Amino acid sequence: MQTVKLHFLGASGTVTGSKYYLETSECNIMIDCGMFQGLKELRELNWKPLPIDASNIDIVLLTHGHFDHIGYLPRLLKEGYNGKIIGTEPTLAITEIVLLDSAKIQEEAAERDNEDALSVHQPALPFYSIEEAAVTCKKFQAEKRDIWHSLSTNIKFRYRYNAHILGATFIEMEVFGKQFVFSGDIGRPLDYLLDAPERPRWADYILLESTYGNKLHPKENVEEALTALVNKTILEKGTLIIPSFAVERLQSLMYIFWKLYKKNKIADIPIFIDSPMGNNVLSVFEAFPKWHKLSHVEYLAMRDHFNIVTSYRETWETIDDPRPKVVIAGSGMVTGGRVLAYLQQLVDLTTTTVLLVGYQAEGTRGRQLLEGAHELKLFGKYYPVKAKIEHFESLSAHADQEELLHWLKDIKNIPEMVFLVHGEPLALDAFRVKIKDSLGWLVKVPKLYETVEILIDAKTD
Repeated sequence: MQTVKLHFLGASGTVTGSKYYLETSECNIMIDCGMFQGLKELRELNWKPLPIDASNIDIVLLTHGHFDHIGYLPRLLKEGYNGKIIGTEPTLAITEIVLLDSAKIQEEAAERDNEDALSVHQPALPFYSIEEAAVTCKKFQAEKRDIWHSLSTNIKFRYRYNAHILGATFIEMEVFGKQFVFSGDIGRPLDYLLDAPERPRWADYILLESTYGNKLHPKENVEEALTALVNKTILEKGTLIIPSFAVERLQSLMYIFWKLYKKNKIADIPIFIDSPMGNNVLSVFEAFPKWHKLSHVEYLAMRDHFNIVTSYRETWETIDDPRPKVVIAGSGMVTGGRVLAYLQQLVDLTTTTVLLVGYQAEGTRGRQLLEGAHELKLFGKYYPVKAKIEHFESLSAHADQEELLHWLKDIKNIPEMVFLVHGEPLALDAFRVKIKDSLGWLVKVPKLYETVEILIDAKTD
């Protein structure tokens, strides 16, 4: 009899901070290692040590390179982890970009807070430094998808294509003869740039994301709606600001705009891409063509159609540009990045439109705008919101409830337990009921820092 302990160290009762720790007699594995975002009470958890001994972790496996799945890695090293960090090649390329960019932003924010005495901490410190991020990246080890990789005598895993973003996977892990499936973030069946996600065929225990567990994405005609917003922006001589996630969403938006221009659906309005991280991710698309649908010729033509902002000076030149324009800038939930400068200067104008195109977590400025906030706090000051706020849910990179159920329906056995993670409480509870009623499976919604013991009656090799 083998006892396996499954620790839920993040993305439990919330959509951020994905961290799952599998403790076994042969090998201790952490799956994803993200930072909490959004509500202050969640962000403060990032500064507290994990309730496990990081030096006992043997290996870290990453599903994909989004910040809420990889952003805690440098702190994990600081807490004593000294092993390899494994992911697919594009995932590790994106993770390096995200960690180094995040460290730079944190160092700059700490420096600014110290200069302006804005922080209650004296001195204000970055969560981790550029140097610590760079050391973390030296731990990377790329592994191919669809191939079983051994971790110990009775534990092995493989990566399976999952859409969502470039390089994203779900993980199938065989532990003493039982199949554990870690869903990561599941993409959409119909994506502009990515193929449909693959699906598991057997699963004894599933950790399943539930971001949209209580929703169906609307059947929007994105191209028509975007065309209307561009035409309105031109008519009003205004600015269309699109806060965007640097990984995947930005590239999808570029593709849609380029496609509309090629079809003569929109005028040749200047479109500015202001996301250093997003610009770097573009190079990852070029480096890994087998992971997406774009041909090399299409990629180059798309990239060259846009005005790529490369410096903060150019950010201000773009803000001051009097022409009607579109600005796509990080970050997607308006938690930081270059988009804050645009909003600071333009959110109080009725000729400005802010288009939100992804999930907006609790406690983020994006959620505040979505819920009709009359003012927005930026750089320590409040600015009235007079801009029009639009939201395209159908551009989400996360599967909705129907698509999540479809992802499960290739599974031939009845799982022993489905653990719902990576969702807010309403979504988790609604999806729990839906799976129970439609599939008849046992479902559990684990709490943050909960540990579940699983007994496996299996012969070892």
